[in-house]
Amino acid sequence: MYRRQPGADAVQWVDVTRCDPAELGPGLSREAAMARLHLRRADGTLVSGAEAFTAMWRSLPGWARLGRLLDNRPTLWVLERGYRFFLVARKAWRKDPSARSPANP
Repeated sequence: MYRRQPGADAVQWVDVTRCDPAELGPGLSREAAMARLHLRRADGTLVSGAEAFTAMWRSLPGWARLGRLLDNRPTLWVLERGYRFFLVARKAWRKDPSARSPANP
């Protein structure tokens, strides 16, 4: 969805499932990148979770106002808790293909 937004061509999107590990940059493993959203800022700093969402939103013109509005410590604290809950809940509805048995595809 974000890749189709105006201004998204200025963002370097990386498909973690298919990229060379070097494309992730220092301090980020494929496993960590698969576990939650990460964003590397232009200065090279790495942020994740709610902070990565607000940073991404600020870089997209249609979302910039929301990103600026939500980018403060108290709001980020609440958003991060919500994001962590989402990550746990996501496991409940995502099915691991390797866990499927041949009798139950």
